[in-house]
Order: sequence, then structure tokens, then C-alpha cells
Amino acid sequence: MPSTVIDLQVPGLGESVTEARIANWVKSDGQFVGPDDVVAELETDKATVELPAGNSGVLRIVCNQGKTVNVGDVIARIEPGAAPKTTTDATATSAKPSAETKSSAPTPAPAAAKTAGDKPLAPSVQRLVTENQLDASKIPATGPGNRITKGDVLQFISGNNISTADAAAGQQSRDARNSNSVRTPPREAPASDEETRVELSKLRETIAKRLVEAQHTAAILTTFNEIDMSAVMALREKYKEKFEKTHSVGLGFLSFFGRAVCAAAKAVPAVNAQLQDKTIVYKHRMHLGVAVATEKGLVVPVVRNADRMTMAQIELEIKRLATKAREGKIAMDDLTGGTFTITNGGVFGSLMSTPILNPPQSAILGLHKIEKRAVVVNDQIVIRPMMYVALSYDHRIIDGQQAVTFLVHVKESLEDPSRLLLEI
Repeated sequence: MPSTVIDLQVPGLGESVTEARIANWVKSDGQFVGPDDVVAELETDKATVELPAGNSGVLRIVCNQGKTVNVGDVIARIEPGAAPKTTTDATATSAKPSAETKSSAPTPAPAAAKTAGDKPLAPSVQRLVTENQLDASKIPATGPGNRITKGDVLQFISGNNISTADAAAGQQSRDARNSNSVRTPPREAPASDEETRVELSKLRETIAKRLVEAQHTAAILTTFNEIDMSAVMALREKYKEKFEKTHSVGLGFLSFFGRAVCAAAKAVPAVNAQLQDKTIVYKHRMHLGVAVATEKGLVVPVVRNADRMTMAQIELEIKRLATKAREGKIAMDDLTGGTFTITNGGVFGSLMSTPILNPPQSAILGLHKIEKRAVVVNDQIVIRPMMYVALSYDHRIIDGQQAVTFLVHVKESLEDPSRLLLEI
């Protein structure tokens, strides 16, 4: 417990994020809080971030809910104070606590896990380690000061084929912890018979800025192709039940496209490159962004090291990230560092579209609705399930020939999935 008043500041919120909106005060002004208690939720342009108290004491709120604040701003203070007594002092009575008293007593917060070097884990890393019942000392650390990052944990999970199904249980416990808090919907001006006005969320505001920025800074071009999905659909139908029984996750189309994109990027490295000033930076790993639609807007969680993953690991990671995104629990680490993006408008019925780049990435693959069409195969007109695919790319880095080659490579892998296994 602090002996003096401690300022609670807006922490660093990740790559290129400088401000946030106080979306929700989880704890009330004047309430006693512990160091691990989440006191507020900050909505940034990429995600909702939980803010722990960091110290024990009495919370004094400085900034109102809904206010936009900058990194480093003081939004609350922790004053010295004792936790309220909820049970009779042991020295005042020799009687044992009843079952009811035991159940109502606060549960002590678990001690923070330590890294191999006995360094505390960040809250988001701690949660992921706890949810998946991992031994932190066995996870290789790559962060500053030899600390374990969230990316390190995810890489350890994928490298050891550990199921992340239990993560949902951890999310439910955190949801229960915050169940008494009141979430504030987007602020609305008084409605009339003519219109209703709703203030832009930070996420939607940034989506608008980034889309315009992409159009103004990159030389965006789109090339199209179509894929006969017969082979993938037949393979999926044949093995989907056994796949789900074996790996505890459904076999979807995105894992096929994820593997196909990773293979095609080896043949055409430019699609996984980025332009920094006058330098082209070729990425050696494929960190695959997968667009997810949420109530607040589109977010793009990143499947890290997708090129090293099996199809089951890709499916598990996409499921985990999509669930977190839709529950509003996605973390900043989950949204940064992507090198290539897949977006699937087909789930909403889109037949064809031209996706916009996700800066600083140089390419994005758009998937669309599978529709039966008449096509010519071996000089015969047949009915096949066809999908249009679109590759938008930055023409400053990627030539038309490279874009077409990449897309043809993806098409060939999907029309003959054995190529993915043989890596040809």
C-alpha cells in the first residue's frame, strides 16, 4: 500500500498509438482497489485496453468517462487507505468462520508469475500464461530486458501445438469480474424524426483516417483471378469431422488460404515486404492479419509466424483472436506487426470487391462468395463452385507480373491442395 498519493497515468498503448478514450470506469471513485484490479477500460484506435491499478489504495477518479486522453496523462490517483474489513477480527472471537463468511471473504489475488529470470510478467502475458496453464520458465524471452512478450507466449503455444480452447474460460472469468460495471454506449445526440447522430468511436475514426491515408500514400492496384473450390470443398467435407475431433477446432477455408499465401510469398517475397523511406524491407516471417468484423468495426488481429504453423494451429489461433475481438477483449499486441492481410467479404455475400491496403503492408488478399457457375473444363461445360479473389498491392514495390504470379500460385495451391503438403 502506498504511503503517498500515486498518480495513475495512461500507459504506452503500443505502436503509433498516442491517445485513447476512457470507455468505462470499472471501479468507482472512492473504492478500495488492489494492484491487480482493473480500474478502467481505455478504447484506442485499435482495441480496448484494460488498465490495472498497479497499487493498493483508494481510487480517486480525475477524468470522466468518455474523455479523450493522451499517453502519460493522469486520469486517477491511488490514495493511502486500508481494505474494508469483511470478517470479524480473529482476535475478537475464537469461533470459526461460517461457510457463508468463508464464501464472502475476498479471494487473495494470485502472485504474479515470474520469468526464468524472476521478472514479473505483464498483465496481458500473465493472463495468457495462466489461461493455457503454461510454465513461464520454459518460454524463450525476446523482449527488452529478457522479458517474455505476448508474442513469445503465442509462439510457444503454436510451436508446441498447445490447444488454446481453455482461453475462453479465462475470458469468462474476466467478464464475470467486470459484470458489475456499466458500459457506456456511443454518445448520441437527441434524436429527431429526421435523423440520429452518433459520435464516431476511436476505432471507426481511425479506420476512416487509415483508409484515406492508404489511398493517398500508396500506388494501389488490384488484380483478380478465380478459383475452382471443388478440391478444397471435397477435402474439407471428407475430413472435417475427424479434424475437429483431433484438433478441437473446425476446419475452415481460411487455414487453406493462409497456407497458400505463405507458400506463394516464398515464391514472390515482394508481397511480404514493406517500403520504409527509400528502402524495401523484406520480411522473413509471415505475420498474417485476418480481418474480423465486430460491433465496433473492422479489426485485423495478427496470426504470428503463420508460415511455421500447421493448418490446425492456424485455425486455433484465428478462432482465439476472433473471439477476443468480438468480445472487445483484443489486446494491442494482437493487432500489431502484421505483414500481409486476408479479408473475407464472402461471408457477407460479396461477389467481388477491391480491398484497400492495411499500411504499412504492401498487399492484401480479398476472398469472396463461393458461387456455382458454368465453366469450361477439358472442353466441356461443367458446373463448379467458383470464387473470385482480388489482390490489392502497392505498385511502388510490387510489379504487375509479381502480383499475377502470386495470385496464380494461390489459385494452383487451392485447386490442387496436395501442393501445400508437398510445398511445390
